[in-house]
Amino acid sequence: MEIPTREQLRAGDPAAFDLLFDAFANAVHRHAVRLTGDWSVAEDVVSLTFLEAWRLRQRLRPEGDSPLPWLLGIATNVHRNIARAARRHRDALRRLPARQSVPDFADELVDRMHDAAQLAAAQRALGRLRRGEREVFFLCVWSGLDYAAAAEALGVPVGTVRSRLSRARSKLRKIVDTGEPGPPAGQLDGGRSSAARSIQEKKR
Repeated sequence: MEIPTREQLRAGDPAAFDLLFDAFANAVHRHAVRLTGDWSVAEDVVSLTFLEAWRLRQRLRPEGDSPLPWLLGIATNVHRNIARAARRHRDALRRLPARQSVPDFADELVDRMHDAAQLAAAQRALGRLRRGEREVFFLCVWSGLDYAAAAEALGVPVGTVRSRLSRARSKLRKIVDTGEPGPPAGQLDGGRSSAARSIQEKKR
């Protein structure tokens, strides 16, 4: 698959951004699902990530190989903003009078229950980590970035990535050994979603 150069992206070449999306949308979506624990919110993260990539194209460093670390760094920041907005929204809802809720029994939910339960369990365990430790874990372990690429994505020194990942692994090992995944994930941004729409539809 063809990958655009950093020079093309910095120049704002629309064709280069089409290639960028084709090459990395799935990787960004996987990262977003792990960050959010919600397929629908993850799609929003993907859309906003590529919009932000266009807006911030001049900030992409001219030297380097794959632009994936840059995209994952943007996705991480987008998730922070969405999580912050979701917390404000939840706080506002708590101030409203209680009302009877009607559960959604959409058929699609049944197909996703197993995967959603596994993802929720992982999110609860990861919720015991500090935010910086979680982000490094997502990038290095789940998205497969090396220390240097993760450092570029987060805008921190390589040594910081190493120390955060070491702490994250140590804490998770203790959680697994004690069998305590942590509190229910109020950490999750949004509820369970129905089947995810096609990423390609977001491109249109």
